[in-house]
Amino acid sequence: MAEDKSKRDSIGLKAKEGQTNNGFVQNEDILETDLDPSSPAAGPQHNTVDILGPGEPDVKDVRPYAGMPKEVLFQFSGQARYRIPREVLFGLTVASVLLLIAATIAIIAISPKCLDWWQAGPMYQIYPRSFRDSNKDGDGDLKGIQDKLDYITTLNIKTVWITSFYKSSLKDFRHAVEDFREIDPIFGTMKDFENLVAAIHDKGLKLIIDFIPNHTSDKHAWFQWSRNRTGKYTDYYIWHDCNYENGTTIPPNNWLSVYGNSSWHFDEVRKQCYFHQFMKEQPDLNFRNPDVQEEIKEIIQFWLSKGVDGFSFNALQYLLEAKHLRDEAQVNKTQIPDTVTHYSQLHHDFTTTQVGMHDIVRSFRQTMNQYSREPGRYRFMGTEAHGESITETMVYYGLPFIQEADFPFNSYLSKLDKPSGNSVSEVITSWLENMPEGKWPNWMTGGPDNVRLTSRLGEKYVNVMNMLVFTLPGTPITYYGEEIGMRNILAANVNENYDTGTLFSKSPMQWDNSSNAGFSEGNHTWLPTGSDYHTVNVDVQKTQPRSALKLYQELSLLHANELLLSRGWFCYLRNDNHSIMYTRELDGINKVFLMVLNFGESSLLNLKEMISNIPTRVRIRLSTNSAYSGREVDTHAVTLASGEGLILEYNTRNLLHRQTAFKDRCFVSNRACYSRVLNILYSLC
Repeated sequence: MAEDKSKRDSIGLKAKEGQTNNGFVQNEDILETDLDPSSPAAGPQHNTVDILGPGEPDVKDVRPYAGMPKEVLFQFSGQARYRIPREVLFGLTVASVLLLIAATIAIIAISPKCLDWWQAGPMYQIYPRSFRDSNKDGDGDLKGIQDKLDYITTLNIKTVWITSFYKSSLKDFRHAVEDFREIDPIFGTMKDFENLVAAIHDKGLKLIIDFIPNHTSDKHAWFQWSRNRTGKYTDYYIWHDCNYENGTTIPPNNWLSVYGNSSWHFDEVRKQCYFHQFMKEQPDLNFRNPDVQEEIKEIIQFWLSKGVDGFSFNALQYLLEAKHLRDEAQVNKTQIPDTVTHYSQLHHDFTTTQVGMHDIVRSFRQTMNQYSREPGRYRFMGTEAHGESITETMVYYGLPFIQEADFPFNSYLSKLDKPSGNSVSEVITSWLENMPEGKWPNWMTGGPDNVRLTSRLGEKYVNVMNMLVFTLPGTPITYYGEEIGMRNILAANVNENYDTGTLFSKSPMQWDNSSNAGFSEGNHTWLPTGSDYHTVNVDVQKTQPRSALKLYQELSLLHANELLLSRGWFCYLRNDNHSIMYTRELDGINKVFLMVLNFGESSLLNLKEMISNIPTRVRIRLSTNSAYSGREVDTHAVTLASGEGLILEYNTRNLLHRQTAFKDRCFVSNRACYSRVLNILYSLC
């Protein structure tokens, strides 16, 4: 019985000159009958497969089944009905991969260069002694800046710019540095700086710092060694023989200091005169000495290794002087030479922007490039060149294949003292028309050495100036306090060695209406706070819907979110003594922003006459008067109050930069077009 049951529970596999495969079991009860091998009925009664010895498998009448031996599987796989679909699928897979690679390469090839971090958002310049006092001594410090990083992020700032904080013998901390590798104790310690850098980066921000390589303090160790003719330091500064009789120096030539009088000073130790472009406590370094250039390179590397993301290099035009020491020409040739004592009375052909100066600047750039190789860690280089012409300033951008600064800082708006549409327009067009092709502009409304915006132009022009810099192409730069409309203080009452003319714009930041405007919890502050701090402060303005701070935040948010403002064309329409008008537009986006900014008296404008295809009614996207934002205005009659600005929005396919009439009145730094289908920017427009 057991033998009969075994026969019913298995399928016999008959092999021809081979052996039986008992590895596959069927569940059906099948009674296998012993047949005579010579009988015609001896073939398989069910779907059995012969495992052939040296011959080929016979699979003509057999379907694929689970657990097939590989010989059978190979036989099936070679059949057309299985082979062709497999080859088609493989071909489609290869084609898809190749198509994906080609599409990726094409997108990369046609994509415009991405905006770097120094292009993507505004910079915020901080004078550290006046921003926030954390230890109640009346002086702002690095910890104070760190305490206020959350506030800075609410402004949608991308870059924090901290002015000079090096150990210095002059309380101004911007000119006479005793040690370029030390933090002045008034600001804290190197550990405080390292903590600040880490905190800034944790917030997703970048940090740039000031650096003035032209000179040091006369208390710097280099100068002390140089005046004593110690080793290689002997020629670290510019020394020359001169006559010194009865306390009076007879200098080698008529060169003058920026602050007036001779730029040569007799040193009692070395018995020679040293050269100083600024104060006598600020001797100029000798940049014709390779050892000096190497020292400066190492200082740059020191701060980059600390995590600094870039530098603002100042006073670069003074790095070199002519070797021949010939007298500079007088502006008024009839003036008695002995009465020429003011800097403006000479043509400074031998003491500024000498041949070789830009080679030194390029070497700074090369040093910074060594630290820019890591993705996302590009090191920014800006230059400040006060007093130079627009043509000389543009040279700091570099040459087509030789890079210098990412941009020279544009302080021309910071010097406007009379608001008008014509004067503002002149600043804009002079920069854009002279800037080398493909370079990036920037716009500053204030700075430590300039009168504050409110004090220069008046309170009613604060909002419209902020609207201007956020809607122009390029990087907007804000000096601390300008976002709330701080003004110059009227008196300093500080008995320190300062250029007092610049003190009044350095008053403590006005945080709230508490004692010392929330700047310090101490009993005094190094400078008095502004008299209007009870109403002009951050705490008050962040709760007022129509405050300067609220508008600043809305403008910076709009700048961050709108491609028209970050990548679009700038097309200049018109200006007069009162107002200026311009558009921002981008190929692929049928929306246009039209800026109408009034710097003069109240005006009535007919926009329909100026732009033929503008709709009769357009939407006010943003206004310096927040009550108007979101409303519509009739383009036949747009009324602007003095100091009022509007960002108007309308749809059109007829963009101005495509029109012949505006060919020479439109500007774009890096051309790009937008694809709504793919949601990407591309450059082949």
